[in-house]
Amino acid sequence: MPTLPVFAFLVVAATLAGFIDAAVGGGGLVTIPALLLGLPGQAWPVIAGTNKVVACTGTTIAAGQFLRAKALHWRELVGPVCASATGASLGVATAYFLAGRFEHYLRPAMVVMMLAILAWTLWKPDAGQLHVPRFGLAHQRLLAAVIAFTLGFYDGLFGPGTGSLLIFLFVAVLGFDFLRASALAKSVNWASNMTSVVLFLSRGSWVPAVALAMAVGNGVGGFLGARMALAKGSTWVRAVFIGVVSLLIVRLVWQIVQG
Repeated sequence: MPTLPVFAFLVVAATLAGFIDAAVGGGGLVTIPALLLGLPGQAWPVIAGTNKVVACTGTTIAAGQFLRAKALHWRELVGPVCASATGASLGVATAYFLAGRFEHYLRPAMVVMMLAILAWTLWKPDAGQLHVPRFGLAHQRLLAAVIAFTLGFYDGLFGPGTGSLLIFLFVAVLGFDFLRASALAKSVNWASNMTSVVLFLSRGSWVPAVALAMAVGNGVGGFLGARMALAKGSTWVRAVFIGVVSLLIVRLVWQIVQG
């Protein structure tokens, strides 16, 4: 068990992560580094399982807020949610198989991805401001499911930045506005988180006291973040998205430099 100051630090980090994640994704890039600092020496599946318990609370509350607000019709969520759960189950299995052998390579890859996302978002200032789907309904649902499966796999394997990547792809590929993209991303991320947490916990890969305390903070942050996104709309979400992606790039680069 961590000391009381470390315990408090982890709860505050989880609350901040919940707020950020509900609006624009990327909460795992706050909680996972915090857990690595607060729980040194733990195996990767234990860190990932603890983080998934935390993330489940925030994404459940945030997804519920978007669903109640009818940002998207529930029929548009069924395919992507199922695809995300399937991808996450394969990702978790891969995480156990590759534990300790892949994490070193993911941060540099994420920096490249985040830089590309930031460049595209800044280059197209009107993207995500209007909801202008690019495909027919059947094609849109298929693409949404493919995106959800791919990012679900990534979320089960590693996780940080999943929400931000989902929002970016739903805006860039499908033509959604940022608010609807955020609503769909939360539902997809909820499915991958729930699947992952069941699989990790079934193998005892978590620290219960830390996970449950952080989950409470994450839930509070998720509730506030979703309410803010719904109240402020796509312009606000886009601005926060740019800010969070920029900060995540800086943090990842710093972690790489520090080794």
